[in-house]
Amino acid sequence: MDLVAKGDDLEKKAEKKLNGWGIFGSKYEDAADLFDKAANNFKLAKSWEKAGSTYVKLAQCHLKLDSKHEAASAYVDAAHCYKKTSTSEAISCLVQAVDMFCDIGRISMAARYLKEVAELHESDANIEKSMEFYHKAADFFQNEDVTTSANQCNQKVAEFAAQLEQLYISVSLSKLNVAADIAWYQTSIDIYEEIARQSLKSNLLKYGVKGHLLNAGICHLCKGDVVAITNALERYQEMDPTFSGTREYKLLADIAAAIDEEDVAKFTDVIKEFDSMTPLDSWKTTLLLRVKEKLKAKELEEDDLT
Repeated sequence: MDLVAKGDDLEKKAEKKLNGWGIFGSKYEDAADLFDKAANNFKLAKSWEKAGSTYVKLAQCHLKLDSKHEAASAYVDAAHCYKKTSTSEAISCLVQAVDMFCDIGRISMAARYLKEVAELHESDANIEKSMEFYHKAADFFQNEDVTTSANQCNQKVAEFAAQLEQLYISVSLSKLNVAADIAWYQTSIDIYEEIARQSLKSNLLKYGVKGHLLNAGICHLCKGDVVAITNALERYQEMDPTFSGTREYKLLADIAAAIDEEDVAKFTDVIKEFDSMTPLDSWKTTLLLRVKEKLKAKELEEDDLT
């Protein structure tokens, strides 16, 4: 008998158990055992849709037995099978698992799967939903004092927020008190600055501070306010006295000067020099190109007036 046929046979036996008479509880235990074996056979056969739906049935049996941890784990197994065939089904199963892990106080597990939901939305290019779940995951990780994971999720929110540019959203970021309907760039700035502050408290995370402050500074540049970036650089020096000696600080200061002087050539040279030593990633490049385009437009406008 092949694996799919064996799985089908076990699934039918499980269904028969559920529909038959039995001592309360025992039929659900017996059915759960059969569904588990059936799902494993479907998995081995790479019949992902069947495996996913069977794990959902297994989860429902565990719920009848009031075993929420086992039910949540079965929903996670279902999600990992559905990831091969249907992102929406995988997300639905993970969300149910998260609810159950929350009910039984397993917050770190809930955080882990919220992050996975965010990653699935990201893979589907649903950026706003991805941001929502990365933010939830960050909040849960922070509540469990898992700072590194919280920072990773918050960085994702910040990256996406800056990419969305002028769109707005109602958000309430943990410990940041960000008001509703704020510009995405400001959302990113607040997150990066908060991550930098947290990182300064940890010897392991201190090295990354200059990168977080650079990202916050680039978002300030995107807002086009030279005074704001100058003030931000002063605050960053107060926050981390070593920052003023870094190449990241020099980059931001030199770009601010180029913008103030409306000098596109200087702007380009400053970026090239930094990139030759420390290659800029696509996120930074995209944002800096926006800054350059605004600067070029301003330069053309000045030329038209003369």
